[in-house]
Amino acid sequence: MHGINAGLSYQGLPHTVSKKSEEHEYYNPLPEGYIKGKAKFVIVYGTVMSGLGKGIFAASLAKLLQIQGLKVTAMKFDGYLNVDAGTLNPFRHGEVFVLDDGTESDMDLGTYERFLGTNLTKNNYLTGGKLFTQVLSQERKGSYLGRDVQFIPHVTGEIKNFVRNLALTSGVDVVFVEVGGTVGDIENAYFIEAMRELAYEEGKENVCHVALTYVLEPGFLGEQKSKAAQLGLKELMSQGIQPDIVACRCQHQVIDKVREKISVFANVPIERVVSVHDVDSIYLLPTLLRKSKLDEQAIQFLGLQSRTKIDETAKNEWENYVYKLLGLEKEITIGITGKYTALRDSYASIIKALEHAGTNFGAKVNLKWIDTTFLSEEKATAELAELNGILVPGAFGSRGAEGKITCIKYARENKIPYLGLCFGFQMAVVEYARNVCGLTDANSTEVNSQTSNPVIDLLPEQQRIAELGGNMRLGGQDVEIKPGTFAAELYGSTFTRERFRHRWECNPNYIELLEKSGLIFSGRAPGREIMQTLELPREVHPYFVATQAHPEFTSTPLKSNPLYLGFVKAAIAKTN
Repeated sequence: MHGINAGLSYQGLPHTVSKKSEEHEYYNPLPEGYIKGKAKFVIVYGTVMSGLGKGIFAASLAKLLQIQGLKVTAMKFDGYLNVDAGTLNPFRHGEVFVLDDGTESDMDLGTYERFLGTNLTKNNYLTGGKLFTQVLSQERKGSYLGRDVQFIPHVTGEIKNFVRNLALTSGVDVVFVEVGGTVGDIENAYFIEAMRELAYEEGKENVCHVALTYVLEPGFLGEQKSKAAQLGLKELMSQGIQPDIVACRCQHQVIDKVREKISVFANVPIERVVSVHDVDSIYLLPTLLRKSKLDEQAIQFLGLQSRTKIDETAKNEWENYVYKLLGLEKEITIGITGKYTALRDSYASIIKALEHAGTNFGAKVNLKWIDTTFLSEEKATAELAELNGILVPGAFGSRGAEGKITCIKYARENKIPYLGLCFGFQMAVVEYARNVCGLTDANSTEVNSQTSNPVIDLLPEQQRIAELGGNMRLGGQDVEIKPGTFAAELYGSTFTRERFRHRWECNPNYIELLEKSGLIFSGRAPGREIMQTLELPREVHPYFVATQAHPEFTSTPLKSNPLYLGFVKAAIAKTN
């Protein structure tokens, strides 16, 4: 028998086998202990074009359900064949977000963590490369019982197993699943098929399909057009997905006439066709969705009414943040000096961390983007003079390094608040070694492998590792803070944890010279000579702090990272 239930080892589905053969056409592994219906699923798809904000929409709706007292988590599928995001160019893909467990992931996982205030893991992120590596590994082990391995049922079966495993291990009420890219992409077809199968097997009451689409608003027409949205939805429905909610992205609020057209075309009730138009901050989106009662509709659709109970603390904390966000009275300007300034998504977490800290102090943070690739001292003086703070972000490679050193020197000498991140820490060491310690040829071996004073270098144990990424310090690492330092004051502790993504370190052979010359290494890896935080005394500089970490990865709206708080506070003080 080759009916849909054949061979499914699944609660509520019979296991039947053909009389002619023990073989069947189904491969549907299930995590041990998985119970159908215990967790519900919200699947978010993109149509028309990428970059519409599927992750932001998913995080916003998830936040509303969290406030309703439900336990939620989110995951993303990226169809590209990279095993993770670690080797992707920020120009093409945006920033690489690093999870505490060291997973290098898509920037949308950062959005999930910031909205939900929770740490995600490798179980929340699946790429095509990771998926096929797993499938082929299983095939080599003989896990498919001699079968010819196919997209259906084996690839789709592994996807469903991944999604269900997240539901089981996280113990949540609702799993949000974002399908990266857009419907129609070849690399997404098998994942969309897996979600169609998931909905069939779990039951319609347990899966909610959300289509994020785009309503065109050409300036030369002066009106909104829904045809592109209709065609995108048609493509999604042709793959067996009937959307339950349609979220319409547009510059301005989508008019009722357009919503009605989409409602009829997509077979979705008009109250579940919602306008998701531009707002001043992504943190205002949950309020926008709440006005459409989308959270209540999702809860009703998934039959979760009995599990909901408003979390008053979460509700009040979020509303207080939004209240502050809408009432910013001060303004500061921060210069971000880097080499990926043409694509703002390259620094997404930095932008958000500055917004978190600024909102905490009632200040709007304006950004000035400064490309350091060809930045001379003369040009730097003109570019940096009016800034309230200078931030040098992380990077790899030599391009733009000298321009960053020039910016750091200007910030140090002119007492402009400075925050260095990862590469910004390394270049701060180089600048100090050159201009204070007198090592005029000091450099990082990443920038100049022949330098006679490698103040930044690979540690010996890193040099023995050849594989790209294998010699990186990745993920959450403990930091021992030196008592009595500014860092200890900022953190309010002599111990903290930050996330890292770097290869090069401060060369231990130069630590004594640097410290004798006035530089303070206020944070290090416990029990090791791996310097992780540096600063200048406050009597010398109002705020000169750098870290090998990426503190923006742990900053959330409700809990801004201490280094960003201190930086923004100092920048505000400079305006007075």
